[in-house]
Amino acid sequence: MRCAVLRSGFQVGLLGEPPQGTLHLISLTSLDTHRNNEILDMVQQCTHYRQLKKGANEATKTLNRGVSELIVLAADTNPLSIVLHLPLLAEDKNVPYVYVKSKTALGRACGVSRAVIAASITSNEGSELAGPIRALKDKVERLAI
Repeated sequence: MRCAVLRSGFQVGLLGEPPQGTLHLISLTSLDTHRNNEILDMVQQCTHYRQLKKGANEATKTLNRGVSELIVLAADTNPLSIVLHLPLLAEDKNVPYVYVKSKTALGRACGVSRAVIAASITSNEGSELAGPIRALKDKVERLAI
C-alpha cells in the first residue's frame, strides 16, 4: 500500500492543513467514513469470535507466525515510529494493512477501554467470519492498487 507524505516531522494528521513541522500521512485505503466504519465493525465481530490480536507487539507476532489476514493501524498514533515496522513487515508477508482514523475508536472496536494503535485479524478457516474477512481483505487489496 502506498502513502503520501506531504511534510516531514513527527506527528500524524489526516485532514486539513497540518501544524508546522508535522508528518501528514494519507493512507489511500482508509480516509472515507463508510470504509472506516466497515473496518471497525469487522474488528468488533472478530473480537467476539476471538480472531483478533490487539497491540503492535501482538500484531507483529501474528505476522511473523503467518496467521494474520489483515493489519489495522490507527492513523493518529503518536509517536508514529512505534508502528512504522508493521507496514514493512506486512508487505514482506503479503498481508494487506489499512489505517483507521482514531486509536480510540479502534480500542472501542477491540472491546477495551484504552486506545489501541494496531490490531491483527487472524485466520481461522472453520470460523463463520472467514467469508466476510476474505471479502474485506479483497476490498483493501483492490483499493491499494
